[in-house]
Amino acid sequence: MADLDDRSPLSASVAAADPPTAAEKGRTAWARALLAAHPVLEGHAELPPSAGPEEFPTAGTAEVGARFWSLLVDPDEGVIGTLRRIDAARSLVAARPESLCLARTTAEIARARRSGRVAAVLGPVGWTALGGSGATLRAYRALGVRAVNLTRFDRFAREAVREMNRVGLAVDLSGADPDTVRRALAATRAPALLTRAAPEDLPDDVLRLLGGNGAVCMVPVAGDPHATADVLDRVRARAGPHGVGLSRALSPGLGYVPLFAELLRRGWSAPELVGLAHANVTRALRETEYLARGRRARPAAA
Repeated sequence: MADLDDRSPLSASVAAADPPTAAEKGRTAWARALLAAHPVLEGHAELPPSAGPEEFPTAGTAEVGARFWSLLVDPDEGVIGTLRRIDAARSLVAARPESLCLARTTAEIARARRSGRVAAVLGPVGWTALGGSGATLRAYRALGVRAVNLTRFDRFAREAVREMNRVGLAVDLSGADPDTVRRALAATRAPALLTRAAPEDLPDDVLRLLGGNGAVCMVPVAGDPHATADVLDRVRARAGPHGVGLSRALSPGLGYVPLFAELLRRGWSAPELVGLAHANVTRALRETEYLARGRRARPAAA
């Protein structure tokens, strides 16, 4: 694919309505080929409202290889509502074995990709669905959950982060205020995730802390690839190229090719784009798994 990498700048006189130039066509073809080989691991997908197999949307395009399936519920639904969502997600995967695969580990994510199926990654679970109990955390992990959304930091949160590190649950800091992010990063030994990142709400120092932790900010992709590329450029500059990922496409019909072509035009390298697509998140999850293996001999928190 390297021979398709034309880094010549676009002429400022080319209007948006003009036919694409040869350089644009080359970048688009390069981006399409890269995504075919390295499909995106999305940070956020919603279960259908009725949670029935007949309501299930198309599993994904060739550009998507894995998705986090959100288990967030209203606060009054709590543990029971979360368990119902887990059950619904597992039932949906079981109803579509030809296109979906439940992935509890990074090895299973890779296996699903090799078999041409979309890996369904359960999580995050909402903070209010923990019931203030480490036992609930362990039960969710046993059911295949991979992330918990931490939105406040208190004594239980500190204990919960240690337990999440021990059992292999990623700390998802989506929606947390900057001070909560700072305190959570000081407590966790594993890379954090922001499956629904809003980088505009995070100051530069927090982005640098996220980069130092090995965290991944998974950014929503807007219909304007230039605007999304601006956001990703800022995160990349502060957190590092290992700190960027993708949450979901807000305009699914557009897909990810235009964004990747624009990032290529801006000088992003092939390894950086592979990292953005899936490798950064996979690395963070794998490090979480490795840390958990080394801590399983320790006693569980109450």
